[in-house]
Amino acid sequence: FMGIGTLLDVGFLLQKPFASLFLALCAELGTFLTLPIASAIGLNLGESASVAMVGGADGPMVLFTSLVLAKHLFVPITVVAYLYLGLTYGGYPYLVRAMVPKRLRAIRMKPPKKAPKQYGPATKISFAVVMCVILCLLFPVAAPLFFSLFIGIVIKESGLRHVNDFISGPMLYGSTFFLGILLGILCDAHTLLDPAVLKLLVLGILALLISGIGGILGGYAVYFFKRGNFNPVIGIAAVSCVPTTAKVAQKIVSHDNPSSFVLADALGANVTGVITSAVIAAIYVTVIPML
Repeated sequence: FMGIGTLLDVGFLLQKPFASLFLALCAELGTFLTLPIASAIGLNLGESASVAMVGGADGPMVLFTSLVLAKHLFVPITVVAYLYLGLTYGGYPYLVRAMVPKRLRAIRMKPPKKAPKQYGPATKISFAVVMCVILCLLFPVAAPLFFSLFIGIVIKESGLRHVNDFISGPMLYGSTFFLGILLGILCDAHTLLDPAVLKLLVLGILALLISGIGGILGGYAVYFFKRGNFNPVIGIAAVSCVPTTAKVAQKIVSHDNPSSFVLADALGANVTGVITSAVIAAIYVTVIPML
């Protein structure tokens, strides 16, 4: 999970924190709505929360939530969670084109009157430390989740290049490789043929679909608030699959208007989405065992 932290640049978040946070919350719609839907079709609250976290499109959050709340479903939920890449790469462009007309996809946002403020490493490290401390105090159960996320940011901004390269390279890809092997060993035919897995797969896809719709609707809300000086496609980037959905947003916009550049705003929403997903996972693992 530290590998994800080293990929995050919170500078994009700090430049437009309110818009990024609003979009990130909108893009968690699937995470919120899938929980009652899953409960309605027979899953308990822990199982429902675990599969609902797929809507955040962030694998480590799903793994952490399922390990705490539904250990018996860890393998199938993890398999479902890591299928989200196919939907974000292949499905979200169609969703964006279905919901956003070409004239809006081609919007070229006017540059701000003042150049965006550039934040140095000291500010970014301070932000990561303060956020980590606050969130760990609020949700002690999820402290390992927040610490792993923010320590990656601190290492990145500290200029520890060799450590950063190791975490974001061999450590990240190595852990992903061994996770794949572990899932391959544990995921036998009986698990795949279990009708409950099909239910989880449908719920996971539904969660991602609703999150994508929520993100785009959030993009529309910012578009109207800024009186047209905002490209609503950016909303899809708030689904926190870093940096996939940000790249998807830029690719769609560039196809319709090569002179439009939205990647900076998309990455701001993207990075904020990761933090928002971690907070929601913390809320779930803290509150649900009390119910």
